[in-house]
Amino acid sequence: MYQINLERKPAPVAKKILIVDDDQQLVMLLATRLRANHYEIAVAYDAIQAVAKAQREKPDLILLDNRMPGGNGVGVLRTLKQIPNMMVTPIIMITAYPYGKIREEALEDGAADFISKPFDANVLLKKIKKAVDGVSC
Repeated sequence: MYQINLERKPAPVAKKILIVDDDQQLVMLLATRLRANHYEIAVAYDAIQAVAKAQREKPDLILLDNRMPGGNGVGVLRTLKQIPNMMVTPIIMITAYPYGKIREEALEDGAADFISKPFDANVLLKKIKKAVDGVSC
């Protein structure tokens, strides 16, 4: 006799990523690539929007540019890491200025990782999977 299991497993919930960058073309490219990899996307284009959206959207990960209107990414990182429900949210800094003080400050202030522009999309996806899922590819 055959047994049929009629129970449905709930669909996995997509992880939400907040992209923060003032370069709208880059944001659109990142959003398209991440959606194709089954991530939910939220977007902010400046430092003020970044903090507000992070608190409202409660993302699983933040991709954060350093140079943008209204402040810089390191300042946003420091602000978010002081907010109780944001302290554990991984933040990957993405910047065209990858060396020296900015990198050191970001990592010291709690960034999960750091990547420089221009970047390889596959490398970024690996860093995202590691930060969000704890999966090393």
